[in-house]
Amino acid sequence: MARLLHRLGLFAARRAKTVIAAWFAVLAIAVTSFLSFGGQLTDQITLPDLETTRVADRLAEEIPDVGGGSAIAVLQTEDGAPFTDEQIEEVAALSEELEALEPVDGVTDPFVAAAERADGEAELRDAREELDAGREELDSGTEELESGEEQLDAGQDQLDDAQEQLDAAVAEAQAGGYYEAAQEELDAQQAQLDAQQTQLDDTRAELDDAREEIASGEAELADGEAELERGEQMLELTEAVQTVSSDDDVAILTVTFPEELQAVGTDSLTLVSDTLAESHIDGVEILPSSELNFEMPHLFSTAEAIGLMIAAAVLLVMLGTLIGAGLPLLNALVGVGIGVAGAMSLSGFVDMMSVTPILGLMLGLAVGIDYALFILHRHRTQMKDGMELRDSIALANGTAGNAVVFAGATVIIALLALNVTGIGFLGLMGSIAAACVFIAVLMAVTMTPATLSLAGRRILARRERRYIGLRKGRRITEPMKTPRALGLAALAIIGLCVLAIPTFSLRLGLPDASSDPADSTSYQAYQATEEAFGAGQNGPLLLVADLPEGLSESEAQDLQVSVAQELDARDDVAAVVPAALNEDHDVAVLQLIPDEGPASESVEQLVHDLRGPEALTGEAVDGVELSVAGMTAANIDISEVIADALPLYLVVVVGLSLLLMIMVFRSILLPVVATLGFVGSFAAGLGGVVAVFQWGWLGDLFGITEPGPILTFLPIIMVGILFGLAMDYQLFTGSGMREAYAHGDSARLAVRKGLHAGRSVVTAAALIMGSVFAGFIFTDEPMVTSIGLALALGVLLDAFVVRLVLVPALLHLAGPAAWWLPRWLDRILPDVDVEGSALERQVLEVDEWSGAGGSADAAEQDSSRVPETADAGR
Repeated sequence: MARLLHRLGLFAARRAKTVIAAWFAVLAIAVTSFLSFGGQLTDQITLPDLETTRVADRLAEEIPDVGGGSAIAVLQTEDGAPFTDEQIEEVAALSEELEALEPVDGVTDPFVAAAERADGEAELRDAREELDAGREELDSGTEELESGEEQLDAGQDQLDDAQEQLDAAVAEAQAGGYYEAAQEELDAQQAQLDAQQTQLDDTRAELDDAREEIASGEAELADGEAELERGEQMLELTEAVQTVSSDDDVAILTVTFPEELQAVGTDSLTLVSDTLAESHIDGVEILPSSELNFEMPHLFSTAEAIGLMIAAAVLLVMLGTLIGAGLPLLNALVGVGIGVAGAMSLSGFVDMMSVTPILGLMLGLAVGIDYALFILHRHRTQMKDGMELRDSIALANGTAGNAVVFAGATVIIALLALNVTGIGFLGLMGSIAAACVFIAVLMAVTMTPATLSLAGRRILARRERRYIGLRKGRRITEPMKTPRALGLAALAIIGLCVLAIPTFSLRLGLPDASSDPADSTSYQAYQATEEAFGAGQNGPLLLVADLPEGLSESEAQDLQVSVAQELDARDDVAAVVPAALNEDHDVAVLQLIPDEGPASESVEQLVHDLRGPEALTGEAVDGVELSVAGMTAANIDISEVIADALPLYLVVVVGLSLLLMIMVFRSILLPVVATLGFVGSFAAGLGGVVAVFQWGWLGDLFGITEPGPILTFLPIIMVGILFGLAMDYQLFTGSGMREAYAHGDSARLAVRKGLHAGRSVVTAAALIMGSVFAGFIFTDEPMVTSIGLALALGVLLDAFVVRLVLVPALLHLAGPAAWWLPRWLDRILPDVDVEGSALERQVLEVDEWSGAGGSADAAEQDSSRVPETADAGR
């Protein structure tokens, strides 16, 4: 590999303009592809096989009307006064305009909903009055019926007494023998009694009919009472869920879609958002929520420009020339332009998160500058030692370029390993970033030699050109003092441990609108909703309750209300509203409004509780099982899936780190120390992020509106990127240590020599990379801000605390044990010549053989005689 890169560097130096033109042609092709095929980015994260997804799919089948997603827009008067009738009419017109949009399934006008609620309350009051009047009427009728029955019973008693008297008179007449004489009178009396009995029987039948009517009325009244009580209970449950604030100055307009929100296309959301943005209601501020406020973060802003300016200043101080400072920047900008434009051209074919190209830009700029710097630094050193221009370019490309290829390969492998998590958007994010790093490596070993060839000796400052070939290096003859090494190691370890303390309270999640910039409409909508209706209104949960089979509609409704009442009694719940029943009356839908916001720890625990076996414990709801869906629950599920993938990814990366470093440094202790140092810098960097974003420390400085959970995929991104960069820095310090030890220096002296040889380039590289990453801290996008801070802090800690302090100090304390390697392992490990030392020796031998100032052509011709060890980096 070193010999191949030597030839490639020589070719690029000879054909400099052709190489540079070719790269600019590739840049033009990439930009054209982006303009032709680029699509819309998204900030929605979707994962397959989530519980919320399964619940949403089932809900779409069972009750299609409530299976779709929804988003809100907050309307508030600018002066805080109640909405006027004219403003209410314009809101109605806006609702009709939104409802006419093709992607929209329906729109809930807040004032219509409030009016319907008021009408419902009035209807319930009227129904209660009618029910009470009916009760009074039934009670009065019952009293009259009972009075009539008493009178009827008294008349029957009198009639029975008269019948007995008549029967006695008949018996007496028959016994006295004058029955025939009195028969006519007695028959007349009997006929009169029969007529009275008939009258009494008719009256009794009428009373029986009246009794049945009253009983029927009682049944109807009982049914009405049950229905009225159910309505009153539902009204009480919905008391906390309003669409217009109590002061009548804030209203929530709800837009519903035919499918869940994660499945709604970006174009559809943008259409709704644009319609809201273009609407104007005099005196009313329209604030789309974060789901509709689709503002993509800028790929490049003033903050990133400042970061690049700082990087340029570092390069200028280190190199002393504007040309030298400008070449790495030119390399990085062209390379990252190709990478990011190429990545964006894929956005029309795959779902790509908005942060994905930004991560590629962030990493591509950083490594693009650093990789070019490594080769440029080696070239400058050789030039100052008197080497000819093209010979120096070729040798720098074959040595430092070989290290760049190895360093880039480690970063690329770590980023591609994100695909082992099985999480699609993370795999794409890692692949895009890996592609940007790959392009940066190609740029470094092709365009850097070309630009160096055009720059000629101007790559050196004037005073440096005056002393070419006369440079004297500082001789290192004594190792570091052991007490100093012990103190530095202790300070570094203590410092990393202190910075890592906040990591123990790490809570992962996806940011909600509360973390958006204070001047964004999404944040203002969030705050207005929280102030007017409560924080939980910003993240409602959708509950699906499986009811026992065989229930009637009224029984299912009563059970649904009972479930809502039990859940509403929880301290962490603001309201629970029954929403719908399926046709079989065995599936009920409820909307739950938490007491706190969607990113709060209590809501996360609430979701877990609702999915647990103890969610419902009352006898009235026995046999009911709950499932949870909605955007808030989906975000919690996504966070847990990603968090579960972190340990596996960390094991893969750490294992890879150990294997690579054992091959490179042919040591056991150094890779272990270096890997533990990487874990320490990772934990310390993550602790700093927790302190700022989760605890709120220095929140005003970093523009943090409200503390919240750490971005759920940030730790994995940190591991993937910092691992590769840590290996870069360890390579540029550890390889010098290994080479000095192999050349006969003592173990402790070799550590100091290697550190001295590599510290300047590592210092400059870390400052440049930290500056580039820090430039993304002050963007308006919370996800980008947290990633920028994590990477900047992680890089600086790893370079200045771990690679330049902790690892050298521990290696010094270890002495010869630092370079111990079992013989059997030494025999089977490949000889990895990362910095092309064998090539360097061969080229220098060729230069001596062909005479001082031997030509580059002779070097190229005789480089074919380089032994196989010179190509050990393959």
